[in-house]
Amino acid sequence: MATFLLEVGTEELPASFVDSALEQWRSRIPQSLTERYLLPENRANEAVEVYGTPRRLAVLIKGLPTQQPDQAEEVKGPPVQAAFKDGKPTKAAEGFAQKQGVALEALEIRATEKGEFVFVQKVIAGRPTAELLTELVPQWINSLEGKRFMRWGDGDLKFPRPIRWLVTLLDETVLPLKIVSGSEVVTSDRISRGHRVLQPQPVTIQQPEDYLTTMRAASVEPDPEQRRATIQLQVQAAAQKVGGYALISPSLLTEVTNLVEWPSAVVGQFDAEFLELPSEVSITEMESHQRYFPVFQSEGSRELLPYFITASNGDPVKADIIAAGNQRVIRARLSDGKFFFDADHANPLESYLPRLETVTFQEALGSVRDKVTRIGQIADRIADQLQVSESDRSQIQRAGLLCKADLVTQMVGEFPELQGVMGQKYALASGEPEAVATAIVEHYLPKGAGDRLPQTLAGQVVGLADRLDTLVGIFSLGMVPSGSSDPFALRRAANAAVNVTWAGSLPLNLLQLLEQVTGDFAASHPAVLKMGASELLQQLKDFFLQRIRTLLQEDRHIDYDLVNAVLGENDPEYTERALKDLLDVRDRALFLQSLRNDGTLAKIYETVNRASRLAAQGDLDTKSLDPAALVNSSLFKQPSEQAFYDALVQLVPQTQAAQAERDYQKLVAGLSQIAPTVSSFFDGPESVLVMDSDPEIKRNRLNLLGLLRNHARVLADFGAIVKG
Repeated sequence: MATFLLEVGTEELPASFVDSALEQWRSRIPQSLTERYLLPENRANEAVEVYGTPRRLAVLIKGLPTQQPDQAEEVKGPPVQAAFKDGKPTKAAEGFAQKQGVALEALEIRATEKGEFVFVQKVIAGRPTAELLTELVPQWINSLEGKRFMRWGDGDLKFPRPIRWLVTLLDETVLPLKIVSGSEVVTSDRISRGHRVLQPQPVTIQQPEDYLTTMRAASVEPDPEQRRATIQLQVQAAAQKVGGYALISPSLLTEVTNLVEWPSAVVGQFDAEFLELPSEVSITEMESHQRYFPVFQSEGSRELLPYFITASNGDPVKADIIAAGNQRVIRARLSDGKFFFDADHANPLESYLPRLETVTFQEALGSVRDKVTRIGQIADRIADQLQVSESDRSQIQRAGLLCKADLVTQMVGEFPELQGVMGQKYALASGEPEAVATAIVEHYLPKGAGDRLPQTLAGQVVGLADRLDTLVGIFSLGMVPSGSSDPFALRRAANAAVNVTWAGSLPLNLLQLLEQVTGDFAASHPAVLKMGASELLQQLKDFFLQRIRTLLQEDRHIDYDLVNAVLGENDPEYTERALKDLLDVRDRALFLQSLRNDGTLAKIYETVNRASRLAAQGDLDTKSLDPAALVNSSLFKQPSEQAFYDALVQLVPQTQAAQAERDYQKLVAGLSQIAPTVSSFFDGPESVLVMDSDPEIKRNRLNLLGLLRNHARVLADFGAIVKG
């Protein structure tokens, strides 16, 4: 068995590309090797190891055969009537045999569903692994995808950064390969390069198995996970030396890991006067702009110490020089931050509102100030539904009015990621109530999947109003997300609206709210609409239903068929019910999943599903529950019918209580109790033939089944559930 090493050496790659490229190789390379029978599918992933630093991407493949195994292939040819005439081969048979490289005697006749055809059995000789790898390696390199690929030199080849060297070792042999970009030619070799500063001389790799040890000896750690762990340990150790605790953001750690090849922690210091700045400003300066790790007084504390830590890619011997340079940079940045903060702080937050008229939200939808007005109107609609107190309504309206004011402050102009955060600070400094200030920062939450959610009512309502305004406005322009294109992050906005409603247990009728908001928008912006108000409403309904479906399946891990059962498949009764009560659709989906997990669903499934299938042949509506006016007991022919009727009568109050209290366990308990009775109705000595020849008896029995179906429909459409 052979081992193969590929290393693509480059100028410093963008940090985000390193992770992306390795992930692409991690999936594509094993697949390409199994497709060519060089690795068995069950061990391809473990045989392929990928590595990456800012200056190189590498893959180490173990357990390769030296020769691709021979493959048997069966090839179907022309029909027998075309291949033979009077028992002799025709031109078609001769041409087929010649094309496949076999003698006429090798042709076989076989019967198929479409008649008899000519077949040939071939053995395709395996090719040397080295030959296959010389074809695969350029594909692996050229198939990488990412942003901002560049040309270099005078060639047309694109890559995120110029390629400078190429290592291709199959055991101890260099596979001859070239990367050509115009006059720039990179020829494969066993020569790599060490750390740019610590070990700049060429590095010779004798065989693939030596790769990690050879590179580590040259001050390069090829394994990103090892670099990540080293950075974490060094940064925390450095923080402890200055009596603090380092805040290590996962996203920053990932980025820094791909900015260094041989990390060493360097401690820097800034003037204590900058501790008077809001910590969010200093942290943003350090993390987002300088890639520094801030130091706090202790774990969990929000009190900064005047220190920061960098993961340097330079010479540890020169740590003091590196720290001094970093300190000069951070002082300038923090000085700017203090200037912006002091300048903004001089005016009350409300004074910035007129400036929002100069900021365009969307060309057809007006300024951000126009958006703020709409947010206030939508927030009023939500407050009406939730029947909030006058005190809460006042806070909601004030927060809605001020929620975007900080966008035109100098601080947020310089650091857009601080929107909302600075609004909260400036609101408090302006004497606004704490609830209003908190709502300003919370209305942006969640900013993404897994982010925290707003905890205050004002923050929840203003956040919902903001997102609904964006959704209705952008949809009205016909800019519906398609595929991966979603420039206004409308999917994220709808997801956030649903999650905020769920997390806050808000009894919101989303359907009514969408009707109101689209109606208000159509009335105030008739020239903007690219469609009728009814079409706009339908698009928004469909969009929210898809978001609910995705959140239930992907975030709440509900089986797809159970999601179908609560949302309905082309069933307006269920889709409207879901939009009218988001809390109910979530609770029913979670409850169904728990029933499946504990085996209860399987016990009632057969009874309800059988009844539902037959009930579809009747004409009973899907909402009636009480059998009194719908079933004629004088038409009963068997005791099982009366027992079924009596059980339905007893089930009515249980179902009504389940509906009123959203306690569906009561309904399931009733369905479990009725199951033996329904079984006797279908099977056994007292069973009946539902589809009786007498139409009145038939209708009577179908109504019994329809009523049972309707009780079950209070929970879900059992017809959409897959047995299993």
